[in-house]
Amino acid sequence: MSTQPESALEEQLMAQLQKMGYERVVIRNEQDLVSNLKTQLEKHNNVSLSASEFAQIINRLSSGPIFEKAKTLRAPHHFTRDNGDSLYIEFFNTAFWCQNQYQVTSQVTQEGTYKNRYDVTILVNGLPLVQIELKRRGMELKEAFNQINRYQKHSFGSSVALFQYVQLFVISTGVDTKYFANNPHQSFLQTFFWTDAANRRITNLTEFADVFLERCHLSKMMAQYIVLNETHKIPMVMRPYQYYAVEAIIERVKAGHALSPNALNGYIWHTTGSGKTLTSFKASQIIMAMPQVHKVVFVVDRKDLDYQTIQEFNAFSEGSIDGTDHTANLVAQFTDTYKDKKNVPKVSKLIVTTIQKLDNAIKKLKHESKMAALKDKRMVFIFDECHRSQFGDTHKRIKAYFSNAQMFGFTGTPILAENAAKTNLGKKTTKDLFDECLHKYVITDAIRDQNVLKFSVEYVGKYKRKDTANEIDINVEDIDREEVMQSPQRIEKIVDYIVANHNAKTRERDFSAILCVDSIKSLIQYYDLFKAKKEQGKHELNVATIFSYGPNPDDPDADGFIHLDRDFDYQDFNVVAEKPATYHTPFREKLDAYIADYNALYNTQFSTKDSDSFYKYYNDLSKKLKYRERHPENLNDRIDILLVVNMFLTGFDAKKVNTLYVDKNLQYHGLIQAFSRTNRILNDRKSQGNIVAFRYLKERTDEAITLYSNKDAIEVVIMKPYKDYTAEMEKAYEKLVHITPTVDSVNDLQSEDDEFEFVKAFRDIMRVKNVLASFADFDWEDLPIDEQTFEDYKSKYLNLYDKVKRDRATDKVSILDEVDFELELIRRDE
Repeated sequence: MSTQPESALEEQLMAQLQKMGYERVVIRNEQDLVSNLKTQLEKHNNVSLSASEFAQIINRLSSGPIFEKAKTLRAPHHFTRDNGDSLYIEFFNTAFWCQNQYQVTSQVTQEGTYKNRYDVTILVNGLPLVQIELKRRGMELKEAFNQINRYQKHSFGSSVALFQYVQLFVISTGVDTKYFANNPHQSFLQTFFWTDAANRRITNLTEFADVFLERCHLSKMMAQYIVLNETHKIPMVMRPYQYYAVEAIIERVKAGHALSPNALNGYIWHTTGSGKTLTSFKASQIIMAMPQVHKVVFVVDRKDLDYQTIQEFNAFSEGSIDGTDHTANLVAQFTDTYKDKKNVPKVSKLIVTTIQKLDNAIKKLKHESKMAALKDKRMVFIFDECHRSQFGDTHKRIKAYFSNAQMFGFTGTPILAENAAKTNLGKKTTKDLFDECLHKYVITDAIRDQNVLKFSVEYVGKYKRKDTANEIDINVEDIDREEVMQSPQRIEKIVDYIVANHNAKTRERDFSAILCVDSIKSLIQYYDLFKAKKEQGKHELNVATIFSYGPNPDDPDADGFIHLDRDFDYQDFNVVAEKPATYHTPFREKLDAYIADYNALYNTQFSTKDSDSFYKYYNDLSKKLKYRERHPENLNDRIDILLVVNMFLTGFDAKKVNTLYVDKNLQYHGLIQAFSRTNRILNDRKSQGNIVAFRYLKERTDEAITLYSNKDAIEVVIMKPYKDYTAEMEKAYEKLVHITPTVDSVNDLQSEDDEFEFVKAFRDIMRVKNVLASFADFDWEDLPIDEQTFEDYKSKYLNLYDKVKRDRATDKVSILDEVDFELELIRRDE
């Protein structure tokens, strides 16, 4: 049986969409597209347009970049008619998304830098809002993605640029189908499979079209589930698990008290790193629009998350959130009397605050008269990372105070029956506080969907106990005593190990790392040793640190675990403290000295003189880690290793962090949270999150992964051992030499199809080598290919890439033009 040609796949899809209610139209070029647009806009707006009136509309539509066009699409527009009357034109009905006009066409030709012909285009009210690119079965799906990227550069923006109104792209080989938003700067990693509510993938094009391209669902996705990110000026489309979570919350809010009293609330279990902020923002945004809801309150439990969440919310909708600096400001926001720093009244249905300020607002007598009117109002509370802050008296107070409220929690690591008894939380679980789980997306789902990375966990360090007869090897876990753990000899060996291996772990310092330790006392030992060795010229790493410096910061019962009820000193982040802190401790003096080092290194002026300055120091640390993906060339401004006890181990996301060094005991939610600082998707060079444990945490790692996914999940979440990847390299090398036995034989490849096979084979070699290079045990001697031969093949590989660039310049069509050469994997390390 021959492979189904692309044209047959296209015709099959066109026929299916026609049966689903799309009107099939013939549109050959831009002239036809513009003519059809006039007809469809007249039909949708129930108006007849003169040539000059329509020219005004085309002029409006053709202006602005992609991000501005996405805004233009969603707003009604005022025009002046030939007779001077006002005319309002709607391009897309977002409020009643099923009430639009739907057409489908194929093979539209657009002339730009090059002439391109697009496969299948879905028109809504005459505008091309969905573009579908197909490849025959057996081809890589990534080739369709690369083809769309070329259209972005070559023709989408030409002439009146109506194809820049595309909101969603769909790519398919018939057997695999994905969708993504119109962001020309994104990578293939930002393309998604659609699923059902149970996270079952829908990959076949026919089934995908039935579900995703159904007219009302498609319009709903564009109307409600595309978020315009103001910071990056890009549209972002939500992933299926985010969609189902928001829908579940919305249904709860709509039902309200029609549900039984015990079924008003709920929580969302979406694994760490899966985009809970975007999900909660979209839920908040939709709930805000409901007239029956008085306020939506988004609650975070720590000041760092308060800052981070406000920044992220404002990225999705510029200026939508005002930070609540004082509890009095929060009360003013609740009562619609809040004014910003310029004394301008700000009334918003959406409030972001910390749980501490919310608690103060409802329990302090001085706020009682103002807050009393809210007790019976319809309120919706959304709690970020609800596993951390919701297990004390505060939760009870909030529930008791707001009698007409619904509460929804988001968490990547809920408290379950299995681990509730092993924390300071008693027997309470997340379900006890928030009722049932409304949607679940666990770490195995996220890794399968390539929304987060696997972890590569290495356990470093063995100790010998001297016996009368012989020496016995023992694990760190067996001797976990302070005198051993904090011995200068042990800590120096760990520092030497980190210095020796840090470049390999972080791809020549292209990424940053976090080193977490069990106490401030240990942290001071580590920092001083790193500093001394740097002064001795033994390394050039930029090491920074931060820790809580309050009175009595050391807990005599401290065991190194991240405890949910005492892992952070909240007073340190009272941003607007009116008086400088008056207490002085040896720890605070040490931190001041370390901040002075930081100031000298980065030309800043931070201190612990008051909580505001300390908070700004925290923010600067955060930004240096987070902004590295935005400004990678700023090498002098980077932090190589951030040394912490507990801070930054939960709720902090930086894609350029890829390594966690661990010298503390972790378990359950604390372990998953800490590990998850490393596994955010970034690019091809970041193939996994590296965990280097200087304590034996394997059993606890296995326990945590089992608890938060399933008993078979270990091999999904944890990278395979080093020897398994050397075996993979053996297979990849066999394939390479079968196609090209020697480097010179690449010159003798007869056709572009042969060259295509060589490119794919060597690309597999690069992918495995990329993973192997992050292991401390990596040695070219273990591989079937030596380093020089690898470099020689790489030169041939790059020659073929140069050939593709030359072909593009001469407008020659090449099969290699559809290959992703994954140049990230061979970027030279400086």
